[in-house]
This record gives sequence, structure tokens and C-alpha cells, in this order.
Amino acid sequence: MNNDYLLNLRKFVVPEFVYGEGAINLVGQHVRSFGAEKALLVTDSGIIQAGWVKKVEENLIQEGIPYVIFSDVTQNPKDSEVMAGAKVYLEHGCDIILAIGGGSPMDAAKGIGVVSTNNKHVLEFEGVDKVPIPGPPLICIPTTAGTAADVSQFAIINDCSRKVKVAIISKTVVPDVALIDPQTTTTMWPELTAATGIDALVHACESYVSSISSPITDLTALEAIRLIYENLIPAIQHPLEMEFRDKMMRASLLAGMAFSNASLGLVHSMAHSLGGLLDLAHGICNAILLEYVVEFNYAACPDKYDKIAEAMHVEISHLNAAERKLALLDRIKKLRCDAGITQTLGEYGVNTSVSERLAYNASLDPCLATNPREATVEEIKAIYERAL
Repeated sequence: MNNDYLLNLRKFVVPEFVYGEGAINLVGQHVRSFGAEKALLVTDSGIIQAGWVKKVEENLIQEGIPYVIFSDVTQNPKDSEVMAGAKVYLEHGCDIILAIGGGSPMDAAKGIGVVSTNNKHVLEFEGVDKVPIPGPPLICIPTTAGTAADVSQFAIINDCSRKVKVAIISKTVVPDVALIDPQTTTTMWPELTAATGIDALVHACESYVSSISSPITDLTALEAIRLIYENLIPAIQHPLEMEFRDKMMRASLLAGMAFSNASLGLVHSMAHSLGGLLDLAHGICNAILLEYVVEFNYAACPDKYDKIAEAMHVEISHLNAAERKLALLDRIKKLRCDAGITQTLGEYGVNTSVSERLAYNASLDPCLATNPREATVEEIKAIYERAL
């Protein structure tokens, strides 16, 4: 057999998912299919206020399924929150977990699941394939179009003692079912639509240029980039228009399928460091950093970045390499600013006094392993300082 062919073998992991308006109404049916007797609903206060938890509760009651709610999840879910959720799960005799919300509740739910079955602290699962026993059945209902935690084999948890985010990367945290209903995104406010939408864009861009990308992940990543570029601003401007919400949710799904299998890169390594040390919003960090990392990476795979430019409707056929890079950077910056994300890292309280620590933490993040260009601590520090 041709060795070149063997080098191109790729594994592709994706959960069962149901996509479309009304998918949220199938939650009770899917809980029943697992033979579960009591559910733990993992969510946060914002999703409760938006009304989506009530909708799930009504469906469970209709199916006669008991449940308990754990909503003590915050931005950048913390190790203590995961451990508290696992305690609730075990004390109430639950046998299935439902995650309703954005990336924070879904990542927390993944952590709660593996803690409950392995009887270990969540931070002991840090790294790749470090979860011995899968968690209980997990059903995810995303309410943002961005994180794609509902289809990924990643869970990101904040280690509060070290002030770093840890990545748990394992097939065991891939949800069993994702119920992806674009209606749930209509309650996002404009700033959240923008931040999560550009988070999805970063997922797609980083997985496309990843050192372990494949033709399959490239296909989904490029389509996600096109959909986000064409629909993010309309979704912000017309929040109740389902055409735009549907296309953004579809883009999030496609980008999630790409990054879950091709991994990510330097943007996420740096954003994880910021979120861990300073508790900044993940999507905002990604949005601010993207253009600076693209500038750093461009020479490592210009052809791929040119394809990203084309997916964002940049006319590059008449440009030389330097001009193509600048055109792409301008397009990324314009999309970010049009989405209302105009702040610098400095305006969020980041300064040079923490840039070296941020860079060091980012250099240890597993997402850096698949960045198309190697980056030293000094180079990462310089990127942070450019973004101030």
C-alpha cells in the first residue's frame, strides 16, 4: 500500500445530531431512548431568563421524566463549578445530563459527566485521552451559534488556583446527541451574537490551516467561513430573522465538526490564556486576536489563507502575496468592527505587566501543537502586545 496514502488517513468524530427548528422539543423523546430515570439540567441564569430551560422542563414533564437543575455555571466554567455540579448529579441519583446554553454550560456538563463516573477531580483529566471511563449519556442543546461544544471532543475548564484554562480532549466528552435548534439563538443580544459568531469564524479558520487538517475538515471549514461572512452582520441587525439565524447556526455546526477533528491553533491558545488569567470572554478574545495571529501565520500556508480570503469575498486574483495578506487582514478587521467589537486588549485591562505570563501559559496550551507555524514565548508575547 502507498505510504503517502497511509499518511492521509484521518479519523472523524461527530455525535448524532438533530438540526432544525423544533429540535428542542425532542429532548424528552431522546431522554426516554436512553432509558434514563432522572436528568440533571446544566445551564446558567441567562438561559433560564431567556425561557429555554422552561421549554425543556415542559417537555420533560410531558414525558414524565424527573429532573433537577444545576445553574451555578459562569463565564469560563470553573473547576469548582464542575465539582459542585457532579455532587448534585450524584446526590440526586441522576443518570443522564442535559446541557442547555452556550459553551460554558456544555463544557461544564462534560466535566460533570466524567467526574461522576470516574470519581476524580476534573483537573485530573487535563490533556488528550486522559478520561478512562466515559460519562453518563449527554444531550446538548446549544443556544448560541459559536462554540459548537455540542459536537466537539473538547471541554475547556478554568483551573482557578493556577488561573489557567485546561483542555480536556477526548472522545468520551463528545455528546451522545445534539439537538440544534436555531430558534434558540433569537434571544441572543447583539454583542453575544457578534462574539459567538466570530468565535465560530476562528474555529473554521484555525481548523482550515491546522497541521492535521483533512479534505473533510477543509470542506466544512470553508463553508462555515463563507456562511459567517455573509450572515453575521445581518443576524446582528435582524435578530428575529430565521434565515440569518439558521445560517449562523449551520456555520457554527460546520466549524465545530472541523475543529473537533482538525484541532485549533495559536488564537485559541492565546484566548485560553487570557480567559484563565483575567476571566475575559472567550469570543471577544478570539475576535481581537484573530487578525494578529493570521498576520503571524500567513507565510506558513499562504495558499490556505488565500482560500479563506476568497471565502470572505476578497478579490485577490490581481494581488501579489503581500497585498493578499493585507487584503485578508483588512477584511477580518472590517468584519470584527462591523460586528461592534472595536476594543483592544488594553481596553479590557490587559497590559505589558502580564504579557509574559500570558505568553508562557499560551505556549503550554495543546491547541498550539497544530498551529501551522511554531511560536516561541517571545513571539507570542509580541503578538499580545501588538493587540494592546
